[in-house]
Amino acid sequence: MTIAIDIIGRVDELSTPMLLPLAAGEVRAGFPSPADDYIERDLDLVGHLVQHPSATYYVRAKGDSMVHFGIYDGDLLIVDRALDARSGDILIVAVDGELTCKQLGMANGCKALISGNAGYAPILLSGCDVTVWGVVTHNVHALRRGVGR
Repeated sequence: MTIAIDIIGRVDELSTPMLLPLAAGEVRAGFPSPADDYIERDLDLVGHLVQHPSATYYVRAKGDSMVHFGIYDGDLLIVDRALDARSGDILIVAVDGELTCKQLGMANGCKALISGNAGYAPILLSGCDVTVWGVVTHNVHALRRGVGR
């Protein structure tokens, strides 16, 4: 099974930003510091995660072909259509009319779409009808089961 895509919405440029508290400093992955325990300012997640609002949309990933790239079944992907695809980018593409999520790269000396799961062969781009729908800029997934969606 490959990653299928469900388009779930576009960025609403007219909506009022939802500001959330942003803690000052950075979160340590080691021993916590009590000095970092205060709120610095508010954060608008859309403003932080979306560079081109009019060209950005959200999709939900389905399947297991991108797990080694950190994209899991049910993850929310933020996709920017204003960016040019570069080697190494994760893309939303239509291959012969079917939407999928893959990394742009090389296989057997040819441009290809690469899965993040060794169980799936690369898709060589020669001879395929391929349309890039955008570059995945962010991935949002829950770390706790049963949270989100």
